[in-house]
Amino acid sequence: MSKVLLEAQDLSKHFPIRAGILKREVGRVHAVNHVNFELFEGETLGVVGESGCGKSTLGRTLVRLYEPTTGTIHFDGKDLTQADKFDLKKMRRDIQMIFQDPYASLNPRMSVGKILEEPLALHDIGTPKERQERVQQLLDRVGLPQDAIWRYPHEFSGGQRQRIGIARAIALNPKIIICDEAVSALDVSIQAQVLNLLVELQKELGLTYIFISHDLAVVRYISDRVAVMYLGEIVEMASSEDLYATPRHPYTQALLSALPVPDPTKRGTTKILAGDVPSPSNPPPGCAFHTRCPHKTDACMQDNPALKAFTNSSQHFVACHHAETLNQDN
Repeated sequence: MSKVLLEAQDLSKHFPIRAGILKREVGRVHAVNHVNFELFEGETLGVVGESGCGKSTLGRTLVRLYEPTTGTIHFDGKDLTQADKFDLKKMRRDIQMIFQDPYASLNPRMSVGKILEEPLALHDIGTPKERQERVQQLLDRVGLPQDAIWRYPHEFSGGQRQRIGIARAIALNPKIIICDEAVSALDVSIQAQVLNLLVELQKELGLTYIFISHDLAVVRYISDRVAVMYLGEIVEMASSEDLYATPRHPYTQALLSALPVPDPTKRGTTKILAGDVPSPSNPPPGCAFHTRCPHKTDACMQDNPALKAFTNSSQHFVACHHAETLNQDN
């Protein structure tokens, strides 16, 4: 078993809802709720779910762009939730992010050379000449021309801008990169190029990824394990092969049934979920999915099931009271 590089325990992030002249707190948006998982060195953990399920909030909380409401985050044995500004700065050399919108995440007033040199300067790495050499190496590694060093973000296409974002993420030789919808804004052909680049960099640099996406096909291609989120909670987690072959949670089954199949002789029946996703500011009692689940019972409406190992499979985790009695054909 590989070394545990990152671990989240009972991690939650709630955003206050304020109203009135005094801006008093009148409620909370439960964006991430009591999440637990381990990230192993060298693997890619995919995080999937529909829009608003808390995927991006989870990623930003892990690097403390958002302060966690409850829980702990351990990186390489150190508790990041207790880290001060000095320790947090050192940690950010090892955990980087690639954001969904490459244009919004790049300073439009800085040239690409300055953008890539900035993290090196902030962490006092190398001399000015060595930093320039490092910038040229980064541009070459992500497939951009050397004259890109003098150009500005608006002069590049979306795929090229995402390559700049990747170059910035690997500039400090991190251990973990959190990819937050890193290819969702790109054309399909460009998506493939960027995904292949990420796979090559992982092999070359020994990187560990958390790959956040709503695209199930993309996640299947790049991930070793997959965590499925619903209303701020992880409801199922397993190896990519196991989860796509034998999904155990009704929500996962519904998601996978919607995947397009290129062979018309193998197309199954799409499972249509009734109702809408509950509001994260007023989550239902019991299992968060019970309002849309065709298999709900009284237990589902009263008790929230814990994420636990499925019978005879220590690596397949499901948060469902009836996981052992359901099968993928139900």
